[in-house]
Amino acid sequence: MATSSKLKTTSSKAKVAQYRARLRAQGLRPIQIWVPDLNSPSFQLEARRQSTAVAQSAMAKIDQDFIASISEWDSK
Repeated sequence: MATSSKLKTTSSKAKVAQYRARLRAQGLRPIQIWVPDLNSPSFQLEARRQSTAVAQSAMAKIDQDFIASISEWDSK
């Protein structure tokens, strides 16, 4: 007679703990980095405000020429 075997399942919490333990054993440590939410309406408004200010400045052409000069890569 065949017996049913229970599948051994590991919780997500335990899997994450095991994964982090393996990384720590390799000499790594976790860090948390907070970055701006690019989808946030307040971020988008501020980015637009700053972009407009730069575009309307007396130095706009010089600034843009500088950005263009460091953005071009010589493929040779």
